[in-house]
Amino acid sequence: MSRSATVVGPIRAADAQVPVCDPGTAGAPAPDAELFRVENAREMAPGDARELSRLFFVRLRTLEEGTREYQYTRNTLIEMNLSLVQFAARRFRTRVLGGGLDMDDIIQVGTIGLIKAIDRYDPEREVEFSTLALPYITGEIKRHFRDTTWAVHVPRRLQELRTELAKAQEALTDVLGRAPTVKELAAHLELSEEEVIDGLVAANGYTSGSLDTVGSDDDAASTSSRTSRPLAERLGGVDPAMELFEEFHTLAPLLEQLDERDLLILKMRFGQEQTQAEIGAELGISQMQVSRILSRTLTRLRAGMLSV
Repeated sequence: MSRSATVVGPIRAADAQVPVCDPGTAGAPAPDAELFRVENAREMAPGDARELSRLFFVRLRTLEEGTREYQYTRNTLIEMNLSLVQFAARRFRTRVLGGGLDMDDIIQVGTIGLIKAIDRYDPEREVEFSTLALPYITGEIKRHFRDTTWAVHVPRRLQELRTELAKAQEALTDVLGRAPTVKELAAHLELSEEEVIDGLVAANGYTSGSLDTVGSDDDAASTSSRTSRPLAERLGGVDPAMELFEEFHTLAPLLEQLDERDLLILKMRFGQEQTQAEIGAELGISQMQVSRILSRTLTRLRAGMLSV
């Protein structure tokens, strides 16, 4: 065992300054039972940690939960096996760095999985602890990604489908030499095309970008002449309805200044799309009078809008 990283030695309960439980108490160790004290448990070599963990797990089963001895043994098991968390977290390094996450947070999440594995491990099954612990650790980390890293919340089935689609796209790209179509993805995953489309759309919700992000125009003539503008100014186009809204906003007070008959004729001509003859017949005036009223009214409105 590596003595440079750890100092391990059997000591008695009295030497460890741990109160000895009443021998009649259930789960209490014998007064002269030996305890193991481990120093620098986090620096222990994986092989040493594996060997010593077996002894600590056996010891843990003989102790009463809540006692100082139990807490010391359990905490030492956690520290000795943190290397399993670090090993599992390295598998997600690219995902962590690419998503702007902190690896320390992932280590903490993985440690929760390690603690759950320690509490559920039974040494009598004669199964290596790492066999049980790694699925718990990776499962906890994956759950963290699923619940906290999506920019937009989507159903869990679509989150899982995103992962399956990514693997299928990579596999089919290697086989086909090009990006697969929706139909090919559906056939590969034995899903309908609608389900594949739902998964592809949902994948867009995994990450998001700020509209204030500054970047260069792609259509600039050269690198030196590129201008940096926020993303909000480089996406989309001019909405023609905005100009129409401004015209309506300017026209509204001018319409309020018209007399009742002129306003009614405008509504009948442009709102109800009636002909001048139909308007004249309904109002009891000639078509020529309707034409003159419309011409005069439109000229007045046009002049008022241009003067604003």
